[in-house]
Amino acid sequence: MYKFFFKSILDFLIAFVGIVILLPLFIIIFIILLFINNGKPFFFQERPGKNERIFKIMKFKTMTDKKDSNGNLLPNEDRMTTFGSFLRRTSLDEIPQLINILKGDMSLIGPRPLRVHYLPYYTKEEAVRHTVKPGVTGLAQVSGRNALSWDDKLALDIKYVHTITFLNDFKILIKTFKKVFSGNEKIELSSETLDLDELRKTAKL
Repeated sequence: MYKFFFKSILDFLIAFVGIVILLPLFIIIFIILLFINNGKPFFFQERPGKNERIFKIMKFKTMTDKKDSNGNLLPNEDRMTTFGSFLRRTSLDEIPQLINILKGDMSLIGPRPLRVHYLPYYTKEEAVRHTVKPGVTGLAQVSGRNALSWDDKLALDIKYVHTITFLNDFKILIKTFKKVFSGNEKIELSSETLDLDELRKTAKL
């Protein structure tokens, strides 16, 4: 009952309350990024949601659009701003995803949505991660990110899908807050890129 009904209701309520509480901070970050990123405070990117339906994930923009003399974007480290680095380090760049939750694209807890072009490389078992809404945080993100391989992370996504309960979601949420506010270990929310060769290896292609 929780998985199919109450989870979505709780997602909406928590996201709504979160936006109300964080609105002053949201506005401050929005204004700062307007100046830093030349009027572009948000970053949008297509990601697969539940049943592989494509949606646009929303974040605060942490990098500029600086290009080289040939019109190519500079490397990430050259485009990352000091304020953007702070936003990533504190996971504040993820705040706009509360809007994704209100729209029904995402859940508070669930497998993190990876890039669309990885879809063909999942095994049938790994594709189970797309039978539920992707999350702002998830089991893989609170389970020792530095020590986990992508095989381990995908396995944790599968485990989460098969063990969704209110209690498990609550535990993941508490662990997320502890990691974010402790400052001892940055929770992996912003890093959703995956080496294609590693993904092919995982998918046994």
